[in-house]
Amino acid sequence: MSLTISDLVAQVAGSLTAAGIEGAPREARLLVAHVTGVPTSRLTLEMGQAVNSEYQEKLLPLVARRMSREPLSHLLGRRAFYVHEFRVTADTLDPRPETETLVTEALREPFCRVLDLGTGTGAIAISLLAERPAARGIATDLSTAALDVAADNAAAIGVGDRLEFLQSDWFKTVEGRFDLIVSNPPYIALEEMDALAPELRHEPRFALTDEGDGLAAYRSICADVLSYLEPGGWLMVEIGWQQGREVADLFEAAGLIEVTVINDLDGRNRMVRGKKQH
Repeated sequence: MSLTISDLVAQVAGSLTAAGIEGAPREARLLVAHVTGVPTSRLTLEMGQAVNSEYQEKLLPLVARRMSREPLSHLLGRRAFYVHEFRVTADTLDPRPETETLVTEALREPFCRVLDLGTGTGAIAISLLAERPAARGIATDLSTAALDVAADNAAAIGVGDRLEFLQSDWFKTVEGRFDLIVSNPPYIALEEMDALAPELRHEPRFALTDEGDGLAAYRSICADVLSYLEPGGWLMVEIGWQQGREVADLFEAAGLIEVTVINDLDGRNRMVRGKKQH
């Protein structure tokens, strides 16, 4: 009896379910589509299609990696964010749906020059420039490996000619002023790290935590931000769900006005925005 796509999906889903992976059937479909080359949108129609056993062999190591809680995005090599797909690697923090709140809020304001501090995959800066064809930007990161991934994503999405990549510790090597500065910095406190989902242990630790109270990045950014914002320009940052008041206080102490804590779709603090006076 020949092996079918349906058989592969069932085998993978069974293994992932046994390992306690939430959403195992959905992930099984994505992994099978990835290995067989059948588009996910057509997988249901192709369930009865016979497949070579070599696909089963290719799936085995991927399933083993997922069962060890390596993120699905690392196995697929990509992650959907906003309206695009981004290449991801173990050198980058996965772009997550909650970060789309930051992109949505940023697009409410006019800007010609944007600075993304700690860009990772480039998801925030690239998404912004893709929606604003006249805008240009700079994306920074401490990791040259992350910058390489971000540059690949920018080229693939068509904004590579408008986005410069710069290795920098926050503002250290940045020059100029910007209408908009955005960042999704490491904001997880050291004491919270042990309670994280096991998948996060496969992502760059320095992109998750400052090894302290989770506020070090905001202190660094706020200390220098007025020197890099144009009058009337905005600083917008993602935050942890309990950090709204503390980060807003840092914004106000830095001299920013119209400081607001924005909630995500789950009603939890997700970002803070503030403006430089004209």
